[in-house]
Amino acid sequence: MFMDEKSIASIDRAKEAALRVLLHNARGPFQGLPRTAGWGYPEPYTRDLMISALGFLVTGNEELADALRRTLVALAANQTPRGHIPSLAHDPADRGASDTTPLFLIGLALYRKSANRPAFLGEAAENALNWMRYQSPDDTVMVSQLPTSDWRDEQWVMGFGLYVNTLVYAYLLLYGEHESAGRLYYLMNRVEIQGEVKNPHEHEGLVVPAKPYYALYSYKLFNSDRFDLLGNSLAILTGVASPDRAQDMVSWIEGECEAMRSRGELAVDLPPCLFPYILPHHDDWRLRYDRYNRPGDYHNGGVWPFVSGFYVAACVAAGRMDLARRKLLALTELVKPWHENEAEWGFNEWIKAQTGKPSGRDWQTWSAAMYLYAAECVRLGDTPFFSEMRAGNPSAAA
Repeated sequence: MFMDEKSIASIDRAKEAALRVLLHNARGPFQGLPRTAGWGYPEPYTRDLMISALGFLVTGNEELADALRRTLVALAANQTPRGHIPSLAHDPADRGASDTTPLFLIGLALYRKSANRPAFLGEAAENALNWMRYQSPDDTVMVSQLPTSDWRDEQWVMGFGLYVNTLVYAYLLLYGEHESAGRLYYLMNRVEIQGEVKNPHEHEGLVVPAKPYYALYSYKLFNSDRFDLLGNSLAILTGVASPDRAQDMVSWIEGECEAMRSRGELAVDLPPCLFPYILPHHDDWRLRYDRYNRPGDYHNGGVWPFVSGFYVAACVAAGRMDLARRKLLALTELVKPWHENEAEWGFNEWIKAQTGKPSGRDWQTWSAAMYLYAAECVRLGDTPFFSEMRAGNPSAAA
């Protein structure tokens, strides 16, 4: 796809706006740490800010790099004695998330590389790595989680979740633990267990039979084959998915989204965070969903700009540059509408899938940061930080 001058100008304006959002949010009311959003969410949420590290660092902006450094220092200071990283950078009592510790390890590794400080917060890193070693219930390296403990606080993901294990795979490579990374690569690329009986010597995998994507989660006889856009995008970016699987997965996503648009289930040219949506008559429907997680809303299929940024990057990693350009333009349109406060660019939290209308908080740090990361991936035709992960050969270590 060729980008005309009008499209390029629109992307440039969005990039300028995204940078303004990030600089506005760089200092908040809690110990001067970054805000998670410009008006709502003044707190420094760990997962949001560690994911935002990708966008902070590709800008080359010193103020944003310092915001990341200050957040990492606060997280290290509030780390539990056993190595767990809290969900809020300023509050050591806010614990229990499954993704904050692996995200801290990733954010720290990216900052170290960018700042050329390989030993920065070394003790905190080792403590976090040690904490994660104890998160594998069968001591294999594949970690498990409790429901609503990752970024989806209204979504049940139980046992061996795809998203969290792609994060684990990423930090294992970043910290040179290639043997463990190879073992995890092997386990994740096994077929998920189905049926009524589990062989006691057979370990769960995340490959969905006859499909190109990975399961949302799998644990013993329980699993979910709903499509997790963030987890699968990370599988492509990190190299958990082979190049062939990545190509097939992107084609499958686009085909499924086209079908959803034809049925009136999707109003934009970007995939929902989860599909098919969970409906009230489905077995995995929860009573709370009727109020907090309706089909096409929030974690039950809302369209999240930060997740869309990962998908644009995954298209680049899969070699689908024309599609990546098209999706970046769609994302440029997605981040314009405002919801809470009138602004030229909203960078909203999430968008209702069936209407395309923003529904969450405006000026989200990770929405702006991942827009900048996606735009840089398209500009370079490459995926900073992730390319080196895919360049390795984890199957050799396995």
